[in-house]
Amino acid sequence: MGHDRELERVDLYGCGFYISTQTTFTRQTRDTSSIMANLIFFSGSNSSHSINAKLAQQAARVAKEKGANVKVISLADYPLPLYDPDQQEHDGFPKAAYDLKKVLQDADGVFIASPEYNGSFTPVLKNAIDWVSRIREEGEPMLPAFTGKVYAIGAASPGAMGGMRGLVMLRMLLGNIGINVVPSQIALGGANDAFNDDGSLANDMHATFLNNTIDDLIRFAKAG
Repeated sequence: MGHDRELERVDLYGCGFYISTQTTFTRQTRDTSSIMANLIFFSGSNSSHSINAKLAQQAARVAKEKGANVKVISLADYPLPLYDPDQQEHDGFPKAAYDLKKVLQDADGVFIASPEYNGSFTPVLKNAIDWVSRIREEGEPMLPAFTGKVYAIGAASPGAMGGMRGLVMLRMLLGNIGINVVPSQIALGGANDAFNDDGSLANDMHATFLNNTIDDLIRFAKAG
């Protein structure tokens, strides 16, 4: 699966953003209809009340309905200290970092529902990426858990922009570590009232955005 870097202008609520889509995907000619994609879903928050965890759960349900093999994880289950090179040199990598690396490395694709903190992504998400990105076991290439992987991203926020500014920054970060981020994404504004009691999205337009994002994730993960 090839990809070329490009910039895409996104206009939202009168504001223009240029984001690196990272990828102009080229489709494979082989038949992937019988392949089951193994996908990981998680929130960039470790809060037990995260609305982004609800978005990740719903994204996983959508993917499962489309025939994917899904697993929802929580960063709270992979507790990591603040990345410290001196600690790494003295104590090595925490077991949680190895465990998270294996989960991400074994997946065909990943969906991150990323809260927006001050216009960017969360410290706990960045810290997890920092730890995992530094693990390179014997015989592995650089960034083995990330290079060439297919990710989709989304955000949920009580605000009108739905975490869009944080997604711009997250897309750039993931691209910098070799991840192919699918062009479709979802920025779920007014998220406190966006979910039905069963966890589904109440707004048809939001549901369509999520559906398109998961379609892209599955298609390109299977092609990879």
